[in-house]
Amino acid sequence: MHVPGDASSMSFASHGTSRKRTQVAIVGAGPAGLMLSHLLALAGIESVVFESRSRAEVEATLRAGVLEQTTVDLLVETGVGERMLRQGSIHQGIEIRFDGRGHRIALSELTGGRAITLYAQHEVIRDLVAARLGAGGEILFDVGDLTVHEFDASRPFVRYRVEDRIETLACDYIAGCDGFHGACRRSVPDAARTEYEHVHPFGWFGILVEAPPYARELIYARHERGFSLVSTRSPDVQRLYLQCDPGDDVDNWPDARIWSELDTRLRTRADERLHRGRIFQKGIVQMRSFVVEPMRFGSLFLAGDAAHIVPPTGAKGLNLAVADVKVLADALIERYTSGSEDDLEHYSDVALARVWAAQQFSWWMTAMLHRFDDHDPWQQRMQRAELQRVADSRALQTALAESYVGRPLGNIDSGVARRAILVRQPADGAGSEARPA
Repeated sequence: MHVPGDASSMSFASHGTSRKRTQVAIVGAGPAGLMLSHLLALAGIESVVFESRSRAEVEATLRAGVLEQTTVDLLVETGVGERMLRQGSIHQGIEIRFDGRGHRIALSELTGGRAITLYAQHEVIRDLVAARLGAGGEILFDVGDLTVHEFDASRPFVRYRVEDRIETLACDYIAGCDGFHGACRRSVPDAARTEYEHVHPFGWFGILVEAPPYARELIYARHERGFSLVSTRSPDVQRLYLQCDPGDDVDNWPDARIWSELDTRLRTRADERLHRGRIFQKGIVQMRSFVVEPMRFGSLFLAGDAAHIVPPTGAKGLNLAVADVKVLADALIERYTSGSEDDLEHYSDVALARVWAAQQFSWWMTAMLHRFDDHDPWQQRMQRAELQRVADSRALQTALAESYVGRPLGNIDSGVARRAILVRQPADGAGSEARPA
């Protein structure tokens, strides 16, 4: 096939090779791009991953990681789950708290033994980067001015700057895994895509604190002053959030105010008080929901945050990204092994069905647990009534649990991963904290 553009060679961070074409060009070294490259490599399909940031920046970006059972299964089955199984924290339930009382949702009991694993996103990225580079995979970091071209024709290519050179790489397909602000989606003409967006009228104020776990399982709390969430990052670092004005400033939140607000929203007893630790990170995140349709444009396929954003209440962001690329990898493997493009033709429809289901679940959790300043007293009572129905109904708890732990995807053998998890479960089945290696 003809190689458009500049034919000069390029240097790869992985092992210094150079080439002029590849089978799949992957833009973005986040969970979606790296997992796609990993899955394709296992099937003998070549790819090159492009990333605008340095490797150190990619691996140091701190983001929460609540892994669905399906995501855990896929990491284990494809050989990149060993460290996660050692260091991740298995949770077999979550707590919904309102009116000063907690109500446990027994995830594993309600879903036939499925669970979630808390393992930070940057740790997943480190594992995938190590696996790709260890296998001779090609990841090019510190790439600038990347653009994608001719994906609506038969000769797609990627053009980019590395150091002071402009390079071009031809390919069969392009995977846009470069996030909400990336170049790939913006390269599609406005008339060819439909975007659905909803900006929520609140943000999350998040902190990382040096402290032992505050609870054995995640706590989602609804209070008249707003939502709060208790999560864990490791045995020594905890992640806590509270609902805030998205236009607020971190400087308005000294440590004393943060602790006071969290105590108020999470308290189940008059004398209850969170133990204090050193807060070493603060940040405010605007809540938004976003979907672009379709997720395929010729030979360009979007995945992960490039195609959709969900509010973090449902813990779906990373998991949707992994689900996208599992579907895409299977379709590409079918294309290269049998020559059939049928699965590629259906990629967008298959992925979007899961995306919209996740959007609905995330919105349900968000609407049920957050304070809305424009709600009148009747709407506030309806919100509380819905929480009480969940607390009282095994059927509603089952629906919540099934969505939270994630629906099975494809032909992943979840038995292997669940057997690995079972050996670490406590006798009472109420969740555990894994020990670091």
